[in-house]
Amino acid sequence: MSDLIRAELLKLRTTRVPYGLLGAALALTVLGVVGTILTAGRDGAPPIESTEAIRNVLGAGGTATIFTLVLGILVVTGEFRHGTITQTFLVAPIRSRVVKAKLVAVLAAGFAFGALASLVTAVVSVPWLAAKDVSVSLLSADVAVPVLAVVASAALFGVIGVGVGALIRNQVAAIVVALLWQFVLESIVVGLLPDVGKWLPQGAARALAEETLADGNLLPPWAGGLVLLAYGAAFALIGTRLLVQRDVT
Repeated sequence: MSDLIRAELLKLRTTRVPYGLLGAALALTVLGVVGTILTAGRDGAPPIESTEAIRNVLGAGGTATIFTLVLGILVVTGEFRHGTITQTFLVAPIRSRVVKAKLVAVLAAGFAFGALASLVTAVVSVPWLAAKDVSVSLLSADVAVPVLAVVASAALFGVIGVGVGALIRNQVAAIVVALLWQFVLESIVVGLLPDVGKWLPQGAARALAEETLADGNLLPPWAGGLVLLAYGAAFALIGTRLLVQRDVT
């Protein structure tokens, strides 16, 4: 099992795609910080000096979840796209171990994505907030909560991505469905049915980070964390079961 995990981590370290996704995640994080600071205090958003606004700013690294989701999908679907899945299962005939190794590798990569996104967020936001006479203590709960939430969410969305990739083995289709859900369908549900939307993955991640929305409609942080963990476990279990049972051809 440890050899399989090392092999999956080696694939992630020696291919370009993870680095491209990381670069895009960090760039989008910077844009998220800028946008959150510039719009603070407008259209119902909390003022920049408030605790809620600071947590929203430091939670901007949550955009990394989009890219860890895609990374998780690619780790599975890439094997099918390039025809290496047969050789992989010949080397490791117990398929569940292969999926578990991919889950562990993507979980580790998700932690790294989240940690780096949080670091970039702090580097950009703390001096900017200081220039606005907003003091931020890096050891306070206002910083620790969103930072830990970003790291945990990035890792769990990577796990969800592995599950999605196992469910929809076509790479393009899996990515399109995942992004369509993230950017379109979930937003529609949140807008039309906020009491339902807060139970969806992005809503749970925002709740975990204790973000503040204009309508204030989010779960408590502990509930958001449990919901997101449940999504990760469900997708991992279902994806593993299907990949073990289905023909690879």
